[in-house]
Amino acid sequence: MLTELSIRGVILIEHLDMSFRGGFTTLTGETGAGKSILLDSLGLALGQRSQAGLVAAGHEQASVTACFAPAPDHPVYALLADQGIDQAEEIILRRLVMKDGRSRAYVNDQTVSTGLQRQIGALLVEIQGQHEQLGLLDPAQQGAILDTYGGLGRIKARVTQAWTDCQAARTELREAMATEAENRKDEDWLRHAVEELSKSSPEPDEEERLAAERLDLQQQERYAAAIASAMSEIAPAERRTPGIAARVRNALRALERVSSNHESGRQRALAEAMATLMRAEETLAEAETQLTRLNADLDLDTRKLEQVEERLFDLRALARKHNVAVPELADLHTRLAARLASVERGEALIGELSQRVATARRHYEQVAADLSAARQAAATRLTRAVAEQLTPLRLGKARFSVDLVPLAEANWGANGVESAQFLIATNPGHAPAPLAKVVSGGESSRLLLALKVVLAAASTIPTLVFDEIDSGVGGATAAAVGERLAMLAQSVQVLAVTHSPQVAAFAGSHLRILKQSTRDRAVTSVDVLADAERREEIARMLAGETVTEAARSAADVLLRTREQMEQGLL
Repeated sequence: MLTELSIRGVILIEHLDMSFRGGFTTLTGETGAGKSILLDSLGLALGQRSQAGLVAAGHEQASVTACFAPAPDHPVYALLADQGIDQAEEIILRRLVMKDGRSRAYVNDQTVSTGLQRQIGALLVEIQGQHEQLGLLDPAQQGAILDTYGGLGRIKARVTQAWTDCQAARTELREAMATEAENRKDEDWLRHAVEELSKSSPEPDEEERLAAERLDLQQQERYAAAIASAMSEIAPAERRTPGIAARVRNALRALERVSSNHESGRQRALAEAMATLMRAEETLAEAETQLTRLNADLDLDTRKLEQVEERLFDLRALARKHNVAVPELADLHTRLAARLASVERGEALIGELSQRVATARRHYEQVAADLSAARQAAATRLTRAVAEQLTPLRLGKARFSVDLVPLAEANWGANGVESAQFLIATNPGHAPAPLAKVVSGGESSRLLLALKVVLAAASTIPTLVFDEIDSGVGGATAAAVGERLAMLAQSVQVLAVTHSPQVAAFAGSHLRILKQSTRDRAVTSVDVLADAERREEIARMLAGETVTEAARSAADVLLRTREQMEQGLL
């Protein structure tokens, strides 16, 4: 509920802090005292449009802060959480309006858009006046109101889910039929492509493996060529071209032929040279052995390299043909094979999906029929309950009813197979017609009140504000309005701006709006009235400027009526 309202620099209001209690609070005052300004200020905090003319003279900006204390499970907390707004037991809506009409909105001291502030405000407060297009008069809202009143949330959720399932089945069938038609056109190409890919059997990582294997085989080939070249230098296959080893042996034999023909000094030098040549011969022989062993270990398969390169080139050509990367060939094969399989079993699949659509439709029709029956029962209860409230509100000749209109199948949906419309005939012999087309401003306000009393328990909005809902009525009818506002206040917080003493007398709290004129301007203020002051204010409302004892006595009677109602004597 609304707990506090602080206003700074709004037209006639310099500085005003108001506290509110639960139950029924009335706001009274002479015409022009500023009651409308209070409602406009509250509207600013709720996200309504701002205007530059709202800023009071001498102020750079106007500000309004409204504090609320909703129930812990109120839907507003889900919205706050969804928007990432800090949550607390108290929700504070604040609005700043500059001289040029620009404004800033805050929720719990976090900057928000005015649109979001309006969303939040709509969950907390509903302001109704006799000249507004009331939500209850909007046919688009009446079905939801009936469902809320009837407590049909669970069965309506079943209808919504059944409709979702039905639509999903229809979508799947449409897609399958479109796919089947497309696949039929490409059947020959699909068969050829799948056969070609099946024969190739590409694997996702095959290109990478083949490229690595090709590189390894190419390196082995270069390695083998290097070994062969080295061996040909040591011991060439062609005997006509002696290798290093043969030339070393020839050199050693040439020295052996003269090794005994020299004196001892030369003999020693020659022996050392021959020993060096013999070591070289042995080293070369060992190198030749090692190279031969390395060559044997290579086990080079030149055909293997050709096969790897051929496979790699084939895969890349196939990928270019289908305009995909080589690693995507395996997935392409899977998808094309699935399309081909779909072609082959297309009719059977469409038959299965058609059966599923039929089953989903039957289920939807069944739960929608259950919802229709529940709505009819709720409509009967609502009609009866509203009728009980109309007579005391001087609408006894009016006949309220709820019309459930079957929808064409093309308009069926998540809300069921019918729409709900509130109808009323205000005079005997007149055919019922939609509320908005029949009721006058005063009648709509009283009808609204009757509906609000009946629907109060099902509403999630904790604060209702009525702006002169009693306009155009007096006496017993005004008292009936006041009594019903008091009844409504047993379920929600009610704030009512009124000129009717009969309505004001039924309030549990009474605020008086005053306009006081100073030398250079007028200023609006608010007084919280004690019992004695209340009596005087109601007497003023009865008698006018001159309050008489008779008016005070009449005020006492009205206040006692409220007390009796509270005690359950009425």
